[in-house]
Amino acid sequence: MKQDRFVTLDTPETGLAGNGAPVYPRPQLRRDSFFSLDGIWNFSAEPRGAKPDFDKRIRVPFPPESALSGIHHVYPDGTELCYHRKFELPDGFCRGRVLLHIGAADQVAKVWLNGHFLGKHKGGYLPFTFDVTEHLHAGKNALFIRVTDELDKHILPWGKQKHERGGMWYTPVSGIWQTVWLESVPETYVKALDIKADAEGASVRAEGVDEGMLLVTTPEGMTCVKMRGGVARVALDTPRLWSPEDPYLYRFKLICGEDTVESYFACRTLSVGKVKGVPRLLLNGKPYFFHGLLDQGYFPDGIFTPAHPCRYEKDILFAKSLGFNTLRKHIKIEPEQFYYDCDRLGMVVFQDMVNNGHYSFLRDTALPTVGLKKRNDKKLHRDPAAREAFLTAMEESVRHLGNHPCICYWTIFNEGWGQFDGDAVYRQLRALDDTRFIDTASGWFETKESDVESPHIYFKPIKCRPDKKPLVLSEFGGYSLAIDGHETCPGKAYGYRSFKDENAFCEALEELYRKEILPAARAGLSGAIYTQITDVEEEINGLLTYDRKHVKVDPANMQIIAKELMNAQK
Repeated sequence: MKQDRFVTLDTPETGLAGNGAPVYPRPQLRRDSFFSLDGIWNFSAEPRGAKPDFDKRIRVPFPPESALSGIHHVYPDGTELCYHRKFELPDGFCRGRVLLHIGAADQVAKVWLNGHFLGKHKGGYLPFTFDVTEHLHAGKNALFIRVTDELDKHILPWGKQKHERGGMWYTPVSGIWQTVWLESVPETYVKALDIKADAEGASVRAEGVDEGMLLVTTPEGMTCVKMRGGVARVALDTPRLWSPEDPYLYRFKLICGEDTVESYFACRTLSVGKVKGVPRLLLNGKPYFFHGLLDQGYFPDGIFTPAHPCRYEKDILFAKSLGFNTLRKHIKIEPEQFYYDCDRLGMVVFQDMVNNGHYSFLRDTALPTVGLKKRNDKKLHRDPAAREAFLTAMEESVRHLGNHPCICYWTIFNEGWGQFDGDAVYRQLRALDDTRFIDTASGWFETKESDVESPHIYFKPIKCRPDKKPLVLSEFGGYSLAIDGHETCPGKAYGYRSFKDENAFCEALEELYRKEILPAARAGLSGAIYTQITDVEEEINGLLTYDRKHVKVDPANMQIIAKELMNAQK
């Protein structure tokens, strides 16, 4: 990496890699040009239309509600969060165009550079970019970002955030919560990659260029493939197939004129087939048990944003240490580092879309839990603005994350919340991605169009067998155990079956797997997602405490159970 183009300003210690450099935020399209704007910004929170006085300082990229931001305050809906900082680019940084990237800002962001309005972005979970070349100054530059969050309108995707937090609802976030950075590119450059891999190789499509050379590193050496019409097909005689047990990545360099980017792909297949007369999910042509944990992606000090990106790796390795091979990323889109770590470490991701629309406890939770699960979802959630916002975010999420081989499964709707016209939405998602499993309705309010049956079972014995579709138990368990000294909200506990003794908790959990999940796996269950990997605020049903300091289970026993589940597929 060329040091003159890899620059940081005011980067906090929590945002540094082990060698003191900031962590590159886009591993699927990497260049040697990276200028981090993370660190201390001027900050002001004002009523709508008021002039900001910038009387505070905030540490980006942590949301103002978090302790790590230095603000640690929840603002009312509609507050204008104003960010301002100055920066100066080093000599030689610009090699044609300069792009400003913002990883995510919740929910609506407007951006100015040196007084020029760059544009507006709606949606709190996905990255956006502006070409700032024409508005840069040779010396100091002033960047101003105004973010507003109208969580309570429930139009844009909002996930598990709630002002009246508690139980399964968590502290809301607003403002900038992912990294802000600049990069320089030549006049003609690779704007995006679209990678489609299978059991025979991969096709790499580059947006913005027509010709180039793809240099792929394989176990046999270097393979060179010419790109024509913006597309290169990499054919492999005996590809090494990706799996959690062997997460092999084919890394490549794409050279297009003056632009060079680095990326990777993985070869694997996902399909549905009958095994002993039972429909099953297949990975690389073989039945595979997706042994998973629900993963909310919350952190006590940064809420949406970990103190350091390495915490993603630590959570993934913790899950693997217990024998789990799957994380269901629950109603949140993470920074790309999370998915890259899953790609390289070998962790399947079941990726949820982020819910929006209104939630009703009676309609969406209480009645379905006692068995009233038949609903015509064409009549649900008719607000056209909310429907459009969901479909837009779904399409953008698939385009943003689609190159990551770890993602094997999309969940569209969760427990009826925001669900509408599931059959039509399934068909729209299938048109966007015909390579992954799609779960239209996780929990209940089933639809005809779905690759799986996907129940949630918490309050009754788990007795399930596949019928016409593969069966995935997409939520179960939720056993709660408070650990003294590791509670975020002492005296407040939420879960689905409570324990006061750690030994009793472990025995009950192991019994649940042996007496209910293992028999179901032998009968053809394709996957099971336990709730959950860590505690989150009042919800103390994690296998790890919220501060990630206390493991509630015996890793050796959990590994034995994992092996038995995998053997049940044979």
